[in-house]
Amino acid sequence: MTTAEKEPRGRVLIVDDEKVILDLTGIILRNRGYEVFTALSAQEGLATIEAERPELVLLDYMMPNMDGLTALKEIKRLYPDTYVIMFTGKGSEEIAVELMKAGASDYILKPFNNQDLVERIESVLKLRGIELQNKALLSERERLLAEIADWNRELEARVQEKSEALSRAQAEVVQSEKLASLGYLSAGMAHEIRNPLNSIALFVQLIKGGLDEPERQEYVEKILKEVDRIDNILGKLLDASKRPRFEISEVRMDRILEHTLEAFTPQLRQKRIKVVRDYRNIPPAIKADPMEIEQIFTNLFLNSIHVMPEDGTLTVELDQDQDYIKLRVSDTGPGIPPENLPNIFDPFFTTNSRGTGLGLSVVLRIVKTYRGKIEVEKSDPSGTTFAVRLPLNAPR
Repeated sequence: MTTAEKEPRGRVLIVDDEKVILDLTGIILRNRGYEVFTALSAQEGLATIEAERPELVLLDYMMPNMDGLTALKEIKRLYPDTYVIMFTGKGSEEIAVELMKAGASDYILKPFNNQDLVERIESVLKLRGIELQNKALLSERERLLAEIADWNRELEARVQEKSEALSRAQAEVVQSEKLASLGYLSAGMAHEIRNPLNSIALFVQLIKGGLDEPERQEYVEKILKEVDRIDNILGKLLDASKRPRFEISEVRMDRILEHTLEAFTPQLRQKRIKVVRDYRNIPPAIKADPMEIEQIFTNLFLNSIHVMPEDGTLTVELDQDQDYIKLRVSDTGPGIPPENLPNIFDPFFTTNSRGTGLGLSVVLRIVKTYRGKIEVEKSDPSGTTFAVRLPLNAPR
């Protein structure tokens, strides 16, 4: 490969208003293997830098129109990766300090020694290469630090997500243990209480047969009514704690919904509650116990109707996807207090606010039996929405 074909050692622009300096300096640098551009004024030099982007500029300090110091500042502002060596015929320290502050990498006094000029150029270009490499390394370091920060944030988000999932799993375990404890407690209590309760009912019936006074007959009726109420409460305790006898058959959700809503017609009319049905996709029949499915709807409707004011709205949505039946029951009641939300399915949690009692525990127990899921999707002063998902092929 000939010298002319070799890669240039660098691209250098010479800016001087003396043509003889341009020619002489150009010959020296071309002979040393540099690609050389020349300009007779600062304005021409700036245009050449924009077009050719040289690594180095040799810039005369004293020039008409735009002097070297002004041009130097403009070059460093517009092209910070272009380094500048100043030519000056004045060797005062004040000028040298001013040039270096403005961004010059070096300055050379005129007239200059050819070898000294070449050595200065080589030193500045070497310094430029090191500084640009350092700048690239710093930029890469910043990029890597930003990438590490992104990874850390992603890792923290994943840890948070897994921690929340673990907390939910632990809460479900605790909930299951509470339901199991309720089973042992309520079964024993129900049997122990029902024995004396049956005796009380029998004796009250005997007393009732021997009474003629209407007022006392009324008292007896009230006693019997309260006995029945206690018996119903005991039945709910048993339902909440364990699965009763069940019969599996083909169950259509839309039909069970309609049947359950029809049973609530008196309460809905009394409070003038409007029912909105939104059956988007009617799911196929599933194998389930219709009484259990009806209990889900019954308890959710009771929970909503109980707290809704007159002229409220009860909305029932029925939908399905590839794997699940999706049911939403929404009301326009006062909502569940935020502090109560974590405990609404807890059979041992009691308060005067809505969303408590055995009804929702019964729903949870049945939904879990079918390996489904129930949650409060929304609850605020405008109302509450319960969302239930049951598998289309629930394993029994």
